[in-house]
Amino acid sequence: MSQTETAQLRQEIERLNNHKFLRVHDSYRKMMFYQFLRGISFGLGSVMGATILVSFVGFWLSKIEFVPLIGDYAAQIATEIMQEMPEDSRN
Repeated sequence: MSQTETAQLRQEIERLNNHKFLRVHDSYRKMMFYQFLRGISFGLGSVMGATILVSFVGFWLSKIEFVPLIGDYAAQIATEIMQEMPEDSRN
């Protein structure tokens, strides 16, 4: 192996050692903090995505009144909720 090849190889190894991934995983504390933030981000994104998806599906299903089963069930739930509410809080 020539001197220039060795120098190039040494530069590449130094560049890899200075990479952010290796610097984060070099310390146990940094790695745990990084994984914690990664888990929080994944959980928050999942909850927000599911919330948006469920709200769109719920909104879409609320517009369907021609389906007797869903319409009757929703009307029954609304009637029961209105009966349980105090008189002063009803509109």
